[in-house]
Amino acid sequence: MTKISAADVAKLRKMTGSGMMDCKNALTESNGDFDEAIDILRKKGQKVAGKRADRDTSEGAVIAKKSSDGKKAVIIALNCETDFVAKNDDFVKFANQISDIAVKNNPENLEELKNLELNGVKISNEIITQTGVIGEKIELGYYDKVEGESVASYIHPGNKLASIAGFTKVIEEHAGKDIVMQIAAMSPIAVDKDGVSQEIIDKEIEIGKELAIQEGKPADLAEKIAVGRLNKFFKENTLLNQQWVKDNKKTIRDFLKEIDAEVKITGFKRYSVN
Repeated sequence: MTKISAADVAKLRKMTGSGMMDCKNALTESNGDFDEAIDILRKKGQKVAGKRADRDTSEGAVIAKKSSDGKKAVIIALNCETDFVAKNDDFVKFANQISDIAVKNNPENLEELKNLELNGVKISNEIITQTGVIGEKIELGYYDKVEGESVASYIHPGNKLASIAGFTKVIEEHAGKDIVMQIAAMSPIAVDKDGVSQEIIDKEIEIGKELAIQEGKPADLAEKIAVGRLNKFFKENTLLNQQWVKDNKKTIRDFLKEIDAEVKITGFKRYSVN
């Protein structure tokens, strides 16, 4: 039987994040073959994943990160079952490693990200391994990105909520931070009203008409009242028209003009768990 040294166990633990006894047992079973030992640990993860396939992964860590050149930002969400695991340092570290891969490789979508490699292993396979390590169902549940001449990112304390935004010009870091904090706090659905889908507009008009009729307003006035309420909806739900949370006498449009009259927002993303 191959003698398994403490150094070998420590090396496998560093490679996989698995517990010391799991690593020792895997190396013993594989007669010291690291690749086979990793497969053994992954199979353990597959068994755990199979048993917990129907579990809800409503907890997790949401990470936002900018590229080194400041022209791209990403958000990823690594989901798990419990808040206890979501707060675990190793789990958050794993989520940050995935976000680093996303920033570096700029995948187009979630599936592309899952197929990228982390430490020589596909992220999708590494998630299976970590499922065995942690003992809970883990999923890479969200990924998106923005690009611009400059970008900003924000992670709310606790890693439950993050936001990113892109801009057509380079702006000061504090200004970008104010914008992404606004996005995190106020959850806009579009940059401006022209970015709101016709489906949402039609739905809001219909709701406005129904409310007006319920309030006893004449049917011929209901449409005008609904349009008026739609304008209020745009002010509350589109980023440029929202009141700035730091100064409600200004809209975000006003704030941007003060920064640079020519700067525009190329896009934004916001994601939260719970």
